[in-house]
Amino acid sequence: MKVTKTELEGVVIIEPVVFGDHRGWFMETYSEVKFKNAGIELTFVQDNQSFSETKGTLRGLHYQLNPKAQSKLIRCTRGKIFDVAVDIRKGSPTYGKWFGIELSAENKKQLLIPKGFAHGFMTLTDDVEVQYKVDELYAPEYDRGIIWNDPAIGIEWPIQITPVLSEKDKKTPLLENAENNFIYGER
Repeated sequence: MKVTKTELEGVVIIEPVVFGDHRGWFMETYSEVKFKNAGIELTFVQDNQSFSETKGTLRGLHYQLNPKAQSKLIRCTRGKIFDVAVDIRKGSPTYGKWFGIELSAENKKQLLIPKGFAHGFMTLTDDVEVQYKVDELYAPEYDRGIIWNDPAIGIEWPIQITPVLSEKDKKTPLLENAENNFIYGER
């Protein structure tokens, strides 16, 4: 497993080792021991999967407030997405900055997004499946979001169209108006 740090502290790219032969391939997508050896100590409690039918579907930017904040380990198992993490930890040197990466069934990369970051993705193909592990159960009363096109964040989405959004995601606020109880340096 290869772990690559990004410019956002705690957000890392994970590339599993893929073993292939004439039958196909095999990989470990998560190993508690290997993650701990890489300095990643999380206990995942829930696995989630989403399906998006249409290219240009955008989900996010989502997060849960403390004390129900979630770290996420995201991978795309069908199709291709542009996955984004936004630092929303008040006082962070990278507050309001974003990191994006293409995750696909082909490249098999994963993105680890810790607590204190908003998460979203845009589908780059039709018929996309995304799977992710979280270290805290879904808690709707703590669920929050930030609008996908906040100019203060300035995410450069790869498809320049009006995205397919849920009604909930159409109504999320700008970062400056979003409820947020993350403080840089606090756990």
